[in-house]
Amino acid sequence: MPTAIQTTDELYQALQDNDERPYGRTRTVTAEELVDVAEQFEEPLPLVHALLELQEAYTYGSEPRKSPVVFARLLTLFDEQPDVFDDRLRHQLFWRFKWVGHALRQLPEIPLASLRQWLTEMRDRYEKAGLGLQPYYGQTYQLAAHVGEDTALAYELWAGRARTRLSDCEACEICERALFHLAAGDDERALRTWEPVLAGKESCREEPARSLSYALLPLLRTGHADRARELHLVGYRGCRRNPAMSGEVGRHLEFCALTGNEARGLELLAENRNLFDEVDSPLDQLDFLTGVEVLLQRVELLGHGELPAAGYAGRTWTVSGLRAEVRGRADDLAARFDARNGTSTHTDRRRARLDRAPLLDALELTLRTRSLDDVAPAAPAAPVSRTAAAVPDALPELISQARKLEEQGHPDAEACFARLRTLVAARDYTHPDDPAVGPLVRLRADLLAEEATSAAGKDDFAEAAALNEEAAALYDDASEPGHAAVARAGALLATAQIPAEEADGAEAKAAALTAAHTSMVRLHEETTGSLAPYQEARLLRLRATALGLRLQLTGSKEYVTPVFAETDLLHAFATRHDIAGQISGALMLRASTHAISGDLPTAVTEIDALLGRLKAHGPAWHLPRTLGLRGRLQLALRVPEAAYADLTEGLRLAADWPADTVDTSRLHGDLAEACMHLSRPDEALRHLTRSAEADLRHGSRIEAFCTYSNAAQLSLDLGRVEDCIALLDSLLAEPDVASGELDDRLAAQLRLTRARALRAGEDLKAATAEFAALAAESAGWDDDPGSHAMIAAETAVLLGESGEFGPAREAADQAIAAHARDPRYELLSNSLRELARLQAAQQQGAEGLADALAFLADAGRIADEARAAGYEARGRSLDSALAYEHGRVNAYAGAYEDALTALEKALALLGEPAQQDDRVGEWAECVRLAGAVEGLYLKRPAPALTRLDAAVSHLTALGHTEETEPLTSLASRLRDEE
Repeated sequence: MPTAIQTTDELYQALQDNDERPYGRTRTVTAEELVDVAEQFEEPLPLVHALLELQEAYTYGSEPRKSPVVFARLLTLFDEQPDVFDDRLRHQLFWRFKWVGHALRQLPEIPLASLRQWLTEMRDRYEKAGLGLQPYYGQTYQLAAHVGEDTALAYELWAGRARTRLSDCEACEICERALFHLAAGDDERALRTWEPVLAGKESCREEPARSLSYALLPLLRTGHADRARELHLVGYRGCRRNPAMSGEVGRHLEFCALTGNEARGLELLAENRNLFDEVDSPLDQLDFLTGVEVLLQRVELLGHGELPAAGYAGRTWTVSGLRAEVRGRADDLAARFDARNGTSTHTDRRRARLDRAPLLDALELTLRTRSLDDVAPAAPAAPVSRTAAAVPDALPELISQARKLEEQGHPDAEACFARLRTLVAARDYTHPDDPAVGPLVRLRADLLAEEATSAAGKDDFAEAAALNEEAAALYDDASEPGHAAVARAGALLATAQIPAEEADGAEAKAAALTAAHTSMVRLHEETTGSLAPYQEARLLRLRATALGLRLQLTGSKEYVTPVFAETDLLHAFATRHDIAGQISGALMLRASTHAISGDLPTAVTEIDALLGRLKAHGPAWHLPRTLGLRGRLQLALRVPEAAYADLTEGLRLAADWPADTVDTSRLHGDLAEACMHLSRPDEALRHLTRSAEADLRHGSRIEAFCTYSNAAQLSLDLGRVEDCIALLDSLLAEPDVASGELDDRLAAQLRLTRARALRAGEDLKAATAEFAALAAESAGWDDDPGSHAMIAAETAVLLGESGEFGPAREAADQAIAAHARDPRYELLSNSLRELARLQAAQQQGAEGLADALAFLADAGRIADEARAAGYEARGRSLDSALAYEHGRVNAYAGAYEDALTALEKALALLGEPAQQDDRVGEWAECVRLAGAVEGLYLKRPAPALTRLDAAVSHLTALGHTEETEPLTSLASRLRDEE
C-alpha cells in the first residue's frame, strides 16, 4: 500500500505496479495516493513521475477536469527545475500539451477564448524549445473540427506539414484524416485512409478501437456489411465498459440499432451500464448518450417501449423512460457545447445521428441472433406457414373443437385450450349450460390434462404427474372414467421418469418403468369397458412407451421382445379402429426398437414404410418427426447425404405446425452432425445455434447452454475467434449465469472456452487472468481433479508464454498434484514440455537450461507413469517427444553435444517411418534439428550431410516430398559453407 512506502525505490515499484492496472477508479485513487507519498521526499524527481502517472490515470479514466490541474503542477516544476527533466521526461511533458488541449475541449464550461489561449501557450512553448509545430496545428485542427468552423483551412495547415517526434501516432492521425473525409461525405476516401488501421498495421492505446467504431456505418453504406460485422466484433471488445471509450460504445449501440440488431444493442447497453455513472467527460457523455438514444428510439419505434433497459443507477428503467431521460440530458449537453462554441454543430450532429434510417433490415452480427420478441417477458410462438384451423368464437364450439382436436392428437388443439384457459380464468366466466359441453369440472380436467402433456414435453415429470393426478380426480367427479384412466396412466409414466436420487439412477428408473407398466396393464384391465377406442389406444400407447423407455435406458436385449409385443397390440387395435395417429405411433416405436436393438437396416425399412403411409393417410404432423428419425438412422449408417436431405425436409415441414409440435432443437442438432460429416462446418455452426435457440424457447436452459458451448468450441476450431468470444460474452452475461444459478461446471466450461479464444486472439493478458481465475476455482473441485489438472496445465503454459515462470511453476505443480489423483498423462506431458521450451527460449543460457530441465524431469516422470499404466498416447509418443524436447532445450542453451545425443535417442525411438506412417513429419523435423546441431553448431558438416541425404532419399522413396524440403534446404546451406 502507498502509506507503507518508505523509499523512492518502493515508490517507483508502486508506480510500475499501478501502471499495469486497467484504467478506472482503482488505478486513479492509487495514483492520487502515490502523489501524496512522493511529496514527502525532498527530491523532486519522484514527484514528477507520480504526477505523470496521475495525469495519465485522469486522462484515460475519463476525468478531463483534473488532468489540466496536474499538468499545471508539472509545468511549474519544469519551469522551476528544468534540469530534473531528462530527455525522456521532457518529451513526455511536451507531448502532454495535447492531452490538456483534448481535456479542455471536453468541458463546455471552459470558454472558447481559454481554449485558444492554451493553444497559443502551446505554440509559444514549442517555438521556445525549438520544436516543430505540426502537433500544434493538429490541435488547432481538432478545435476547429470540434467547433465546426474553418475546418478545411485548419486541416490543410496541419495535414500538409511533416510529422515530428511529438506528433500524434500514425494511427491517431490516420483516424483524424479519415474523419475529415467522412464529415465531407466521402465514405470511400475515408475508408481508404483508414485501411492501415482497420487492417491492424497501425495501432496504439486507443486504436484501432476508435477508428473501428467510426468506420462501421461507412462500411455499411458502401456495401461492405461482412467487414462491418467483423470490425464490430473486434472493435466492441476493445472498448466495452471502458469509461474513456464511452463514445465508441455509443457508436456500436447505434450500429446495432441500424442493422436490425436491437436486441443485441440492449444486451450491450446492459453490459455497459457503468458508463452512465463513470464517465466524467461531458463530450464523451454526449457521444455515448446519443448512441444510446439512437438505439432506444429504434426499439420504441418497433413497439417495445415497455421492455426493461439498463440505465442510471438507483431506479428501474423501461426503454421509453430511459429514452426520455437520455434525450433531456443529451440535448442539454449539446446546447451547452454550442453555446460555448457559438455554433449549432453539436446539436446538428446529434440530430443527424437520430434521424438516420436503418441501413439494413437484418445483419447477423453474432452466432446468437435474437429479436426483440426473444427478450420480451413472454415471447410469442414462432409463426407457421400452414393455415391453422380457426379458433371458434362461440364457447360451446370452442370447447367441442378443442376436444375433437385433442382426441386426434392434432397440434391445433393447443391454441384452442390456450383460449379456453384465458376465458375460464376470467372473473366473469359463465360456463355454457349445454349437455354436449358437459359440466365445468370436466373442462377444468381437460385443461389440467393438457397442461400435464405440456409439462411432460418439457421433462418436468413431477409437475406432469401432479397435474395428471389432479385431472384424474376431476374426471372422476365429472363421471368420465375413460379420461380418468388415461390421466392416471399418464401420471404413472411421468412418475417413473422423475430423476432418481440413488447412486444407480438408471437401474432405479428401469425398475420404476417396469412397475409403471405393470400398474398401467392392471388399470387397463380394470377400465376396459368404460374406455372409448381412442382412449384405449392411448392407454396402449402409454404402456408401449413405458417399455420403450426402459429399453432405451438400459439397452438390454431382454427388453426388446416385450416392446414389440406391446407395439403389436397397439398397432392391431389402432388398425381395427382406424386411429391414424396411433397406427403411426406404433410403427414409429417399432422402428425405434429395431434401431436400439442394433438392427438398423430393418429400422430403415420400417421407417420408409411409415413415411409412405403418412404421405398417403396422415397424420401430416407426424412427418417431421418421422423424417428426423430416418435422418438419425442414416447418420448411424454413415450416409450423411441422405441424413441431410431427410433432416432438412423434416425442418421444412416442421414450420407448418406450432412450435412445440416437433422437436426442432433435435432436428437442428442432428443436421449439425450431418453437416460436419459433409465437411460443412459453417452450416453446422448455424444449426447448433438454432438448436440452442429452440431449447431456450422451450425453457430447456441447461440443454441450450450445452449446445451453445459446443457452438462456441466449433467456432473457435474454425478460427472464428471473435464470433466465439461474442457468443460466450452474451451467454456469460445472462442473469442466471452471472448470478451462479446455472450449473457451475457448465459456466466454467463456457469461461474456459472463452479463455482459449482470448488466447487464440492474442489477448494474452485477458486470457491469463481468466485462466488463473479458473485454476483457482477448479482447485476446489474435489470430485473432478482431472479438470483442475487440465486447467492448471493450460494456465501454466499461458503464464510461460507471458514470461511469468514463477507463477507458471506454481500452476504446473498444481496440475501435477491433481494429475496424481486423476491422471491426464498426455495433456500434462505436452504442457510440461512446452514450458521447458518456453523457459529455454526466453531465458537462454545455463539458468534457463536448469529450469527447463526441471520441467522436462517432471515430464519424464509422467511418461514413466503412463508407460507403467499401459497408457497409449493419442498424439505423439510421450517418450520420443520428450527426447526431442531435450534436444531442443539443450540446443537453446548451447549444450550441443547433449542436444545431439537427445535427438539421436528420439530418432531411435521413432524408427524410420513407413509409407503410411503418421510420424513422418515428426521424424523429418527431428532429423532436421539433429542435422542443424551437428552441422552448424558442432561444425561437423560431413556426418550431418550424410544424415540429411539419407533421410531425403528415404522420404522421397516413400513419396513424402513435402517433408524433404527443409532437409534439402539445410543440406544446401551446409554445402555452401564447406
